[in-house]
Amino acid sequence: MPETSVTAGPAPAWSRTRWFGLVRALRVQQWVKNLLLVVPTVLDHRLTDPPTLLRAGLAFGAFCCAASGAYVLNDLLDIEADRRHQSKRHRPFASGLVPPAAGWVLAPALIGTAALVALLLESPPFAGLLALYVVSTTAYSVYLKRIAVLDVLVLAGLYTLRVLAGVAATGVKFSTWLLAFSMFLFLSLAFLKRYAELTSFEAGERELLSRRGYQRGDREWLGALGGASGYLSVLVLALYINSEQVVVLYRSPLLLWLVCPLLLFWISRLWLLAYRGEIDEDPIVATVRDPASYAVGVLVALVLYAAL
Repeated sequence: MPETSVTAGPAPAWSRTRWFGLVRALRVQQWVKNLLLVVPTVLDHRLTDPPTLLRAGLAFGAFCCAASGAYVLNDLLDIEADRRHQSKRHRPFASGLVPPAAGWVLAPALIGTAALVALLLESPPFAGLLALYVVSTTAYSVYLKRIAVLDVLVLAGLYTLRVLAGVAATGVKFSTWLLAFSMFLFLSLAFLKRYAELTSFEAGERELLSRRGYQRGDREWLGALGGASGYLSVLVLALYINSEQVVVLYRSPLLLWLVCPLLLFWISRLWLLAYRGEIDEDPIVATVRDPASYAVGVLVALVLYAAL
């Protein structure tokens, strides 16, 4: 039989795989961190107030757009380094799946959308915090992440900033106790994130380590400070339980003491998993895939409900 050859035509410029790659570049799984904007609404017992929930939802959407825009920008700036990384080389821009030109269009479009949503909320404090978030994440991507210690403080600040933005968007009561608790807890998670990154680096990847401002031997130091910060957040919670503000919000504040051992277990378990090398991503995102974290969350919710 005579051989027949079929010449494939040129591949479409934007195939389904490339579109999926573009969605991956948004890092939708990271949006879970923006649920922190809803925490002030929950703690102020305003979940049954539709206007407050609507404003919290709009704030969540604004930060999701801003965060995705920042992630796209970060990947564009880190494209060469990501190509030499064991796992990050598979990211859409580093792998060549999505052309960088698309990212340079997408990033400002997402940030612009976030700004429009902020205008709908008509809250200058929220708009200011959103702008600070975009500036801080951009500065972090460009340079700050290379400065040891400062990078961790910036990461913790970005977590805490989300909580403050939730207060600004909804107008719920501001609690300095929540601010102190958030500061120490998120500092612990920021240390954990950097600890996990150092654990995942291969021994020969000195260039990538230098881009983070750390050396391989710094893991023990990061672990010590991170664990201490996590336990300090539980101490702040214990002091809050003994404050006068608790009596206003809860009829049985003594039950809140049950939250302390639950948080101690959760924080200690996260650090144990990181020590074993079982966490290789953002710790807040890792909790979404952790059944034990869901169990702790349900128990904490039950305790808070019983204390009302």
